[in-house]
Amino acid sequence: MELAGKTVGILVEEQYQDQEVWYPYFRLKEAGARVWAIGTGKKTYGSKHCYPIEADRDAGEVKAQELSGILVPGGFAPDFMRRHETPAALVRQVFQAGKPVAAICHGPWILVSAGVLAGKRATSFFAIKDDVANAGATWIDAEVVVDGNLVTARKPDDLPAFMREFLRLLARA
Repeated sequence: MELAGKTVGILVEEQYQDQEVWYPYFRLKEAGARVWAIGTGKKTYGSKHCYPIEADRDAGEVKAQELSGILVPGGFAPDFMRRHETPAALVRQVFQAGKPVAAICHGPWILVSAGVLAGKRATSFFAIKDDVANAGATWIDAEVVVDGNLVTARKPDDLPAFMREFLRLLARA
């Protein structure tokens, strides 16, 4: 899949799930996309296993029109992201622009905060199933769920299917 000329954001915060950032990061680069790690104000964030990533941009400075799509990883990072309005606002803008939005594991917490789940089908890590359903989505226990421009997955084991579908949507965007 060729994504040359496309820019994709990956939201980052402390305690991100390593595989859910780095697997997509390198798959997107491999496909030719420019990838921005988008943080909440700091320069460097540590993963659950202390692996650092440097933010290229701050969520409050990125505009939806600069992105071809956005990805929200899991781990404990979404809990930290939700303490700032800018990540959810950026996801909402990208979603409303009809661009691909992907979230895995606990990442759908940001979709809840962004208010984009009503009437959608989605999945997540089972522990936040109620949050996703209470936000108006129909929760489905599947490795990947695609509903319009939204792609969701449950856990790191689902990354191959998750990225296949996200890349497919990005290629068509």
